[in-house]
Amino acid sequence: MKPTVVTEEQLLRRIARGDRDAFDELYRRASPYLGMRLRRRCADEGLVAEVLQDTFLSVWRTAGSFGPVRGAGVAGWLWTIAARRLVDALRAQQRVREVPTDEPTVRSAPSAEDEALADAVGGELGTALAALAPDLREVLRAMVLDGLTVRETAVLLGVPEGTVKTRARRAKIALRGTLS
Repeated sequence: MKPTVVTEEQLLRRIARGDRDAFDELYRRASPYLGMRLRRRCADEGLVAEVLQDTFLSVWRTAGSFGPVRGAGVAGWLWTIAARRLVDALRAQQRVREVPTDEPTVRSAPSAEDEALADAVGGELGTALAALAPDLREVLRAMVLDGLTVRETAVLLGVPEGTVKTRARRAKIALRGTLS
């Protein structure tokens, strides 16, 4: 007899009813993928681990509210939660850094994504990319480096698809203007 494959959506329904085994299974399936995606955006392993933990805590608390996000499914829903938790953690870290102290400031390592971008794109293009507004640069990173579609980028960044298209167009125009 062939074992029945349980989908992630079924696991979420079971988690919503308090099933810890279902939670363990979802964690086993999704945490490597989410961890890899988070590490591409943040080089701080401690922060990545914290965000991953916060993400799954949120999943445990809100599994009953799952609804497919524009066809992105459970993976898209999980990534949306993780990406937002990462943004929150980075903002919190920034607020802590802004508080003046007598201790010397410690610089964090650049993200793996920033290092890859710097290695892949140098010279004038690297300078032009660095000069872009953060929201435009994020769209380019998601679509070019991560290879995401407009829909996936919209889910990741939590903005409408039209906004993603507009930001991508604005980024291209800004790059053309800077490089010409």
